[in-house]
Amino acid sequence: MIRKVVLSSGNKHKISEIKDILKNMPFEVISKDDLGYEDFDVVEDGETLEANAFKKAGELHRLVKGIVIADDTGLFVDALNGDPGVYSARYAGETVSYKENNNLLLKNLKDVPMEKRTAYFKTVIAVIFEDGSKITAEGTVCGKIAFEERGQNGFGYDPLFIVEDTGRTFAEMTDEEKNKISHRARALMNLKEKLEGIGENISNK
Repeated sequence: MIRKVVLSSGNKHKISEIKDILKNMPFEVISKDDLGYEDFDVVEDGETLEANAFKKAGELHRLVKGIVIADDTGLFVDALNGDPGVYSARYAGETVSYKENNNLLLKNLKDVPMEKRTAYFKTVIAVIFEDGSKITAEGTVCGKIAFEERGQNGFGYDPLFIVEDTGRTFAEMTDEEKNKISHRARALMNLKEKLEGIGENISNK
């Protein structure tokens, strides 16, 4: 039995990534936009990534039939006591550009030496099944914050985040390279393992 998975996002990259991860499993992955919920939006006011992910998944779950998947991602900088964290997307304000967020981060780390610019990206994926039961999966990647933006690819903090053991920012990598090691890719792989671990019972859940 093919089960419908509704992604609480209109991001085409996320959708194709999740479709690829789940391609050999009995799921049909669609986005909220495919069901006419282009304007569906949730105020992400949770104190953790998990709370925000479940809030997005829960509100959509009340509107649609099927399994709902939502995620939230944050950049946690050790020298800033974990900031911007859950506020990563709105670090410099509610409606700001990636550039403005990056500039504020660089400003706040102005006098911090490289060895103390450690940070990590974390993605939490929340899943709510048809019967309301829930699971989560997460992925992290460690690195450091550069002194200036580097690279032309990616988005958000990618030009500033130097991935551990690579010497390169995410923005200096191809999409293919990034997607093999990113926090979201690791979270999706963990999700796949959890879904596979549920085993034969998943089709009867």
